[in-house]
Amino acid sequence: MTIINLTTKIKAPKQTVFDASRNIDIHQKSASKTSEKAIAGVTSGLINLNETVTWRGKHFGFYLTHKSRITAMTFNDYFVDEMEKGKFKSFKHQHFFEEVNGLTIMKDKLEYETPFGIFGELFDILFLEKHMTQFLLERNKVLKDVSEK
Repeated sequence: MTIINLTTKIKAPKQTVFDASRNIDIHQKSASKTSEKAIAGVTSGLINLNETVTWRGKHFGFYLTHKSRITAMTFNDYFVDEMEKGKFKSFKHQHFFEEVNGLTIMKDKLEYETPFGIFGELFDILFLEKHMTQFLLERNKVLKDVSEK
């Protein structure tokens, strides 16, 4: 299992950052490099507990779909999206939000497993972990820009 932990500091209220993080339109903007679009479930606006979204985007030269559900949510503090259908063996993204002295500390914990045994692990080591980290960093940059306006 691969685990990616990121921390982003944003000069905005926690509720603003929390809502931006679950906004489908903002996610599509942050994922423009992979042409990612919401094609089913919640396809615009805010996603909430037990709702799903199916994404279609181009990664490593292939169009892939990924369906996830919001499986846990505590308003303004925490939410989790987990893959229901897609190319990963497992995929869980936890989002944490804490406000300290007017700054929101946003933490991502992404845990995933690749299929295909040793070949999947090798692909992860060589390419996927870096790709996923860059994807999240770009997402967080857009969230920061949008939230700080």
